[in-house]
Amino acid sequence: MPVSLPHSRGQASPSKPRVRPLKGTTIVTRRVHFNAAHRLHNPEFSDSWNEGTYGPCNNPNWHGHNYELEVSVIGEPDPRTGYVCNLSDLKQILGEAILTPCDHRNLNVEVGFLEGVIPTTENLVIAFWNQIAPKLKSGRLHRVRLYESERNFAEYYGPKFRGDALPD
Repeated sequence: MPVSLPHSRGQASPSKPRVRPLKGTTIVTRRVHFNAAHRLHNPEFSDSWNEGTYGPCNNPNWHGHNYELEVSVIGEPDPRTGYVCNLSDLKQILGEAILTPCDHRNLNVEVGFLEGVIPTTENLVIAFWNQIAPKLKSGRLHRVRLYESERNFAEYYGPKFRGDALPD
C-alpha cells in the first residue's frame, strides 16, 4: 500500500501512514571485545608432546589474547519492529553469557562452562555458541566468529552445519 503523505494546511487530516514490511532473510552481527589468558595443554599426553604440539601456547605460566568476538543472527525482520534481533538484547546476552565470565579471566581455570575443555579458538566458538543460542529471543544463531589475533580466527555455524554444504 502506498504511504500517505501529510496534506498542506487547510486540508483534511491525513490517515496514519501504513508500515510496509519487507520479506527477506537478513543477517545481523554484533562485535564485542574481551581479554583473557589460557594455556593449550592436553593432560592426557606428555609434556614433550604438548610442547611440540602447542609451542609457546603451552607456556605453563599462561599467555593472553585480545579477543574479538562476532555473533551473527539470521532471520526475517519482524514486521512490527523491522529487527531480526534487537541488537541491544544481543549485546546484553553477550555480556552475560560471554564477557562477564571470560573477560580478564583465565579460561582454563576460571570459566565454568570451559571446564575440561582445551581452550583453542576452535573449541571456544563451539562453547560460546552453546552459551548464546538458547538465550536468543528472536532470529536464529547463524555464526560465531572469534579472532584470537588479527590474523587468526575460527568460526562455527552450529551443530547442524556440514562442512561440504553452505550454511543455511
